[in-house]
Amino acid sequence: MTWRQATREEIYAYYAEEFPRYVDDLPEFITGTGPKQYAVAFREAHPVRNDEVPDKDFIRRDTWQTNPSGDRTTAEFNSFEDVVEFVRHPARNDPLGRSEFALADPEVLEQPDPRPDAVYYALDHWERPWVLLVDIDAKEIARERAADAVSDNIDDRDDEALLDAAGILDAEPTGYPYAFEDVDRAIEYGFEVRDIFEDDFDAEETMVVYSGQGVHVYLLDSDPAHRYDEQSREVLNDLLLKTYDIPIDPVVTADRRRVARLPYSLHADVCSIVQPIESPAFDVRSATPEVIDE
Repeated sequence: MTWRQATREEIYAYYAEEFPRYVDDLPEFITGTGPKQYAVAFREAHPVRNDEVPDKDFIRRDTWQTNPSGDRTTAEFNSFEDVVEFVRHPARNDPLGRSEFALADPEVLEQPDPRPDAVYYALDHWERPWVLLVDIDAKEIARERAADAVSDNIDDRDDEALLDAAGILDAEPTGYPYAFEDVDRAIEYGFEVRDIFEDDFDAEETMVVYSGQGVHVYLLDSDPAHRYDEQSREVLNDLLLKTYDIPIDPVVTADRRRVARLPYSLHADVCSIVQPIESPAFDVRSATPEVIDE
């Protein structure tokens, strides 16, 4: 088993044929008007209508128009189906419409309609407290493993040289900055974090999501006592990093502007479906979409 990038045709086929089957399984807080933004990333930058504005390989779009006071006025997506249409055809269905900052219409360009390499939603939310998510990435696990394995002149090596010296770049999936064992270890860490949430924080609602190159662990309790402001998130980061020695990305937990991969979206760099999982024994091979020609 190895990994590769999905083709443009496979990406479109996934969002046209498979993704709609999962819409009803999305967490209840992911709706057309709930997260404050949706975002998509492209493999190749796409022009905007204003020729003086640089081409974009990543765009965020608000789910609501707001007045100067920040109050909601007009929904940009009337339902999640509108979000799906935006994902399928980001330029054709750009919520910015004919604004000079909207993506340029592919019909007037020589380059094709952009396809999303990744789809995200904002952790900041209109209807509920800021979503608490912990990110564990296989790349960081591989980097730490390589540093332990290659003890000489570590300071003189960049990450790629370090990973190469440790044999990680040659391990499956070949060419990626981690091995499958690092992905599996990230998943194991994810369930350790879930247990910490449930045992130490009395969390009643948690979720572990395979992100394609690691995991996202959610603490979803809606009790007002668990709103988890900036200060409490910093305490949580310290607990996980220093007490439990779990290699999380602390910025993701603490930055309100962060976005997360949308569950059931396609991680096109590795041809995997981002999805909730129930066990550390999850087999990443089961996340390959039907439309991928192996």
